[in-house]
Amino acid sequence: MLYFRLVPGLRRVWLQPTLFQATEGRGRKLYCSMAEASPSYEDIQKLSDFILTKTKHRPKIAVICGSGLGGLADIVEDQNAIDYSEIPNFPRSTVPGHKGRMVFGLLAGKTVVCMQGRFHPYEGYPLWKVALPVRVFKLMGIETLFVTNAAGALNSSFNVGDIMLMKDHISMPGLAGDNPLKGHNEDRFGPRFPAVSDAYNSELRQMARDIGKELGFESFMQEGVYVQVGGPSYETIAECKLLRMLGGDAVGMSTVPEVIAARHCGIRVFGMSLVTNMVVMDYDTKGTVNHEEVLETGRRRAQDMQKLVSKMIGQL
Repeated sequence: MLYFRLVPGLRRVWLQPTLFQATEGRGRKLYCSMAEASPSYEDIQKLSDFILTKTKHRPKIAVICGSGLGGLADIVEDQNAIDYSEIPNFPRSTVPGHKGRMVFGLLAGKTVVCMQGRFHPYEGYPLWKVALPVRVFKLMGIETLFVTNAAGALNSSFNVGDIMLMKDHISMPGLAGDNPLKGHNEDRFGPRFPAVSDAYNSELRQMARDIGKELGFESFMQEGVYVQVGGPSYETIAECKLLRMLGGDAVGMSTVPEVIAARHCGIRVFGMSLVTNMVVMDYDTKGTVNHEEVLETGRRRAQDMQKLVSKMIGQL
């Protein structure tokens, strides 16, 4: 996106979509101001190298913790924590329930890095910046990514507190033409047109089902399709009905840009949603969704999700 500054007293004449000519008397100047460009491969390598200087750990597994689910990082042993504010040119998390730091250490005997706080388009970040940590992870040596989120249930057979294994997604921003891979493609990360039909690793989902059965989670473990919307407003009743008709089982405002970036650069992905509320599907319903409800459900189910993820990581 381009932003053009109008200079008082100057006449502008459009030359191209990216430039305009300003004339004053006999003088002539070209003006062009661009929005923040996505970083180069070398820039991301510098970010990765900087972060690794702050920890002795060299993880192969990363976990991105959603709203109210950051407690997983608190049980990491032998940990080093790095606040996002300490990392040059790194985004900041502004949402309640997102601490805004990376935690390195050991979980179930495996070296991991956990993000306590992710980034969202509604915070004003372009999708490439929402997905930036994933590319940083790639250059740190990450091979497997766990993504978690809080979501509203579109599927009426789900209940608040259910854990939904993500088998697919619908990206509403993507269908509207926005994508974290939009713009110049960096071939060193992946191809121009990556396939995402296998975005969520089937072997990891089967592992989750098996472990969930061992832990006695069958009564509240589901599997389904996650829909990403832009936010920050929650969905209208008509929108929820539409998303359900499209095949969505749960809806949220995150995760998909990270998954797309991960698959683009060859990282395998496991995703799961914590159902924190039932979306409003009836015009006679008086209740509304609120973020405090989301966080409270996250706190109640946090230990179960921690057990599931910990056991999965221990078996990798």
